[in-house]
Amino acid sequence: MAAGYGDDAELLATAGLDVTAFDIAPTAIARCQARFPDSTARYEADVLSPPPGWSRAFDFIFEAYTVQVLPGEARAACARTIGGLVAPGGTLLVVARSRRLEDPEGLMPWPLTRDELDAFVVPGLELARLDEIVEPGDPPIPRFVAEFVGRR
Repeated sequence: MAAGYGDDAELLATAGLDVTAFDIAPTAIARCQARFPDSTARYEADVLSPPPGWSRAFDFIFEAYTVQVLPGEARAACARTIGGLVAPGGTLLVVARSRRLEDPEGLMPWPLTRDELDAFVVPGLELARLDEIVEPGDPPIPRFVAEFVGRR
């Protein structure tokens, strides 16, 4: 799962799951390790260059906002890398702000278009479910909630 500030990883770890959290920034990993020094979650690796043993190795990945902070081709490369980490029979859950292609990019974290969401699909992974929701607020915030599954 993407590390961010570590809160999601800690929630899953305290529920008894075996958690490995990654991020694009080594500084994010260091921050999580400092925030949760006694955690059972492992905070490690730059997701843009994960260890070879991570390929198709994870049963569940929760991705929220890691890809959205990247510009251009780095965004698609990160999505492909994350998609390639899902084990056969595993699940990738992506929660991201969304936008239509004709909408302005807005501010970081930059919302994903439907085409950008498709970058997670790599050989052996397919989109199983896509919900497009609008979170109430002023202004309302459109989001994708996408479930990808690894083919066995």
